[in-house]
Amino acid sequence: MIDWDPLFLSLKLATVNTVCLFLVTIPLAYWLAYTPRRWKSVVEIVVCLPLVLPPTVLGFYLLIFLGPHGPLGSLLERWVDIRLVFTFPGLVIGSMVFCLPFMAQSLRSGFESVPRSLKEASATLGRSPLETLLRVLLPNMKPALVSASLLTFGHTLGEFGVVLMIGGNIPGTTRVASLAVYEEVEALNYAAAHRYSLVLLALGAALLAIVYAVNRKAFSQPVAVH
Repeated sequence: MIDWDPLFLSLKLATVNTVCLFLVTIPLAYWLAYTPRRWKSVVEIVVCLPLVLPPTVLGFYLLIFLGPHGPLGSLLERWVDIRLVFTFPGLVIGSMVFCLPFMAQSLRSGFESVPRSLKEASATLGRSPLETLLRVLLPNMKPALVSASLLTFGHTLGEFGVVLMIGGNIPGTTRVASLAVYEEVEALNYAAAHRYSLVLLALGAALLAIVYAVNRKAFSQPVAVH
């Protein structure tokens, strides 16, 4: 038998993380794609830093920052009685930081793939930047939106180091599927580890299949101003 709670918790974490990160990253990716500012490179370094940091290092600093004695954690606990470490909301924050470069770079590439002439034509027609974003840019970068969302979702499912550092391994609260695999292997229970791993493998393969199908379909569709 397999305990489905870690898998359901992983799916919940991946869904919440993807939705929150999607909403946060769209304006960031838009800014990165179109801003001419010289200090944009500093922001790019900060955004992409999780790509080169070991997940345990990133998780360690998040643990310090969000912990009860950290800059943000102490304020939240003192003023609104909220503790982030070893909780599901803490897992969401950690996952958002870790997955930020994957979402941001994909969306930025999507913005840059839309011809600038469409953006300029929309402005000429009197549309506001928000209208241009919603009616011109986003509809013409659907493959990037789908790819960014699905890859972020899949990456969250497989994350181990950050969720272990900031969430621990609390059954029903922070014990996600990747931690369950590690725990079963540590207990030499390879059969259970296989079951968890096969489910994650199947989910990952399905997500990639959808991404490739969407990208293939997108090649035959022309861009347009709606």
